[in-house]
Amino acid sequence: MSFWNDVVFEGTAITWGKIIILLSWSVGAMLLGKMTQLILAAVGRQKSVGGKKMVQVTLKALGRPIPFLFVAIGLKIGLRQQFGPEPAAMVADSLSVLFTFAITFFIYSLVDVLDYAITHFTSKTHTKLDDMMAPMVRKSLRIVIVILALVQVAQILSDKPITSILTGLGVGGLAVALAAQETIKNFFGSLVIFADKPFELGERIVVGGHDGTIEEVGFRSTRIRTLDGHLVTVPNGELANQMIQNIGKRPYIKRVMNVAITYDTPPEKVQQAVDILKELLDNHEGMDPEFPPRVFFNDFKDCSLNILAIYWYHPPAYWDFLAHAEKLNMELLRRYNEAGIEFAFPTQTLYVNNMDGGESAL
Repeated sequence: MSFWNDVVFEGTAITWGKIIILLSWSVGAMLLGKMTQLILAAVGRQKSVGGKKMVQVTLKALGRPIPFLFVAIGLKIGLRQQFGPEPAAMVADSLSVLFTFAITFFIYSLVDVLDYAITHFTSKTHTKLDDMMAPMVRKSLRIVIVILALVQVAQILSDKPITSILTGLGVGGLAVALAAQETIKNFFGSLVIFADKPFELGERIVVGGHDGTIEEVGFRSTRIRTLDGHLVTVPNGELANQMIQNIGKRPYIKRVMNVAITYDTPPEKVQQAVDILKELLDNHEGMDPEFPPRVFFNDFKDCSLNILAIYWYHPPAYWDFLAHAEKLNMELLRRYNEAGIEFAFPTQTLYVNNMDGGESAL
């Protein structure tokens, strides 16, 4: 058989000349697609669009799948030209599958444009939780695109109507749903979290005995970095049903002080102790006029006279609050020592009966 002899495949005569022409169409389409890709990249680098990030993202998304799409188009044109509008069934199915993948890749890449638009919009909002919407929407859309592409490929290869395939997927989906109830529960839990917004990224929360900052909110779970440095992963289904204490949203830090002085302190000294504490807290650092400090001689404890002091520190900067508390404690200790006011500590007095019936205190 010579080089140019015909080969019969499913009733269609195939020659090496036709194969070379078909490959020429494919290679030519690929080169044209690559040139188009390079042109789009060059346009995106021009100064006229340098400040238009949206245009750059769109050109980049369009350029990525173009060579593959052009190859599919070149193959289709070459097959129609050399073998007629109805080539062999297997070749036609393979071409349809390839074309489906090319279109899927094209749409898959365009998701980047929507992702940039959502990211650009959420970056202007006050809440940081919205920043997680872009990757979740991007992943969801790409999963849907891939599933639809696989359904289309299944239809091409099986020659069954898409309704039959979807019915089969529905039955299979029901089985998967029953086996993945927890996953579905966590997915809807994540939707509840995004809708209700009980916290934002970077905020400190206390939930389920875990105290830490939010690092990431995903489809299935939320990651919390505890104060010990551990990374805790909490399923969103559980998180959405728990009581969440958002420490990051507190407007101030409240401190409750119980200053204990000895029982042998005379009333005038007790009053002086109260006055000293009121003086130290008067117009203190971090004070809001709407939250003035409160100081009272409020209780007789077992081993001490108790002075209660409550004050609020603004803004809720924890380390600044601790520095102020240290200064207040040092000054209070110095002033009480100067005034001769003694701090109380737990003590016990034992009474022992003497042999003659008297009592003595130890």
